[in-house]
Amino acid sequence: MSEVYQIIAVNPGSTSTKVAVFDNDKKRFSVNVSHPVSELKQFQEIVDQLDYRKKTILSALEEHHVDLRKTDAFSGRCTGLLPMTGGVYEVNDLMYRHGSMGIGSKHPGNLGPMIARDFGLQFGSRSFVVNPSSTDEFRLEARLTGLGDIQRTSRGHPLNQKEVAARYAARLGKCYEDINVVVVHMGGGISVTAHEKGKMVDTADSTRGEGRMAPTRTGALPAASLVELCFSGKYTQKELMDKIMKTGGWTDLLGTADALEVEQRIGEGDMYAKLVYETTGYQIAKDIGAYAAVLCGEVDGILLTGGLAHSQYLVEIITQMTKFIAPVCVFPGEFEMEGLAAGALRVLRGIECPKFYTGRPVFQGFHKMGQLA
Repeated sequence: MSEVYQIIAVNPGSTSTKVAVFDNDKKRFSVNVSHPVSELKQFQEIVDQLDYRKKTILSALEEHHVDLRKTDAFSGRCTGLLPMTGGVYEVNDLMYRHGSMGIGSKHPGNLGPMIARDFGLQFGSRSFVVNPSSTDEFRLEARLTGLGDIQRTSRGHPLNQKEVAARYAARLGKCYEDINVVVVHMGGGISVTAHEKGKMVDTADSTRGEGRMAPTRTGALPAASLVELCFSGKYTQKELMDKIMKTGGWTDLLGTADALEVEQRIGEGDMYAKLVYETTGYQIAKDIGAYAAVLCGEVDGILLTGGLAHSQYLVEIITQMTKFIAPVCVFPGEFEMEGLAAGALRVLRGIECPKFYTGRPVFQGFHKMGQLA
């Protein structure tokens, strides 16, 4: 009988921390530890929340009678680091320090490696992060734009996307590193990514205004029109950045980011809501076609995941437009906690060797190649 490892996955969010206990890859239980805004207000910086969050997490685990001394690994969601390849990383001093600084970005997920490392040291177990948000496996062609001042960056949902791709590969009796898939994560933000033999080689993410519209993001806009709007005096820089990254898309066009509300309005005869919703599916399908081309048409599957993958309406639009490329498979919801546990388990079983964070971005710039001054 194979050894059973106790793995605790930790996923810090804005006002809560998701915690799940796994026996190997089987989830024993999960809990969402709330952090009221009234309590978070006392902390000036995200890193200042560390001890508070650890205390609330330990309290929740004690309530469920978890013997933390039996934990083999803590696995934390990771944001805020410099660009790195995907995989499982053992938390080291530099990762901990960069997480505390928020050197790449400032987000509660920066606390993930810190919580994992602190608990690991406290309870004598190992600490990991899996497929951090700063995962960067782009081809060079995916980085270059027609303007020397601007380069494309890898922004998506690597933790969920890679876990879904690995699950699909297992259905085919293959490994993630053996297949080519286009994965679409559909939530408040939407990312469409080409996965080639285990690497996310290109992605369109609406965070900074690429690809299709999303519930809270504009997606791609005509560049000249956007420049004109920037200098029109109608918006400040912050207001326009918020439009692109936080309050665009459905929120701007329909006043809501709630798919259930939009579908209800469609059912009541709102033709404009229908147009916006169906345009979102249309634009997602266009992106899938583009990323199928990145894979030279050699696509083993098109995978739809995230909260919006629960929408049969949206899934049907996308499926009808893309099923000629490859089979469309739906993985509704998110698998981040499962991904955190699965990565740690692979290392504990000796299937995968952990990587170590160096703090050196995987891409140093085209000037290193002598291509740009």
